[in-house]
Amino acid sequence: MKTVLSTLGLLAMLFAMVSLPTTAKEKTMTWTGWISDSACAAKGMSADHKECATKCVKEKGASWVFVEGKSKKVLNIHNQDAVNPDTSLGQEVKVTGHVMTDGQLHVDSIAPASAM
Repeated sequence: MKTVLSTLGLLAMLFAMVSLPTTAKEKTMTWTGWISDSACAAKGMSADHKECATKCVKEKGASWVFVEGKSKKVLNIHNQDAVNPDTSLGQEVKVTGHVMTDGQLHVDSIAPASAM
């Protein structure tokens, strides 16, 4: 009986581990909003803010954030290198990714909102 319970326990753990990637994939979402800098956050939701945001990140130690368009909720971007200032700033964008357990946004892709 102990062997059966141990085997069932191991199978349950194995099943849970195998299903984790599927669960993580289901959490991938797409949001519409703006890429801004952490110093200005929601105040940077405009085409005119591109130069300022770039300067704040490159020279003043700010980091890239995503500001959701409707709610103006600000999410810190986990993988900062996903933001290309030349193509990601100064326009409304669609960001695909997932929110990590620490609340940061891991970006998979950024595309102009008008292109989608």
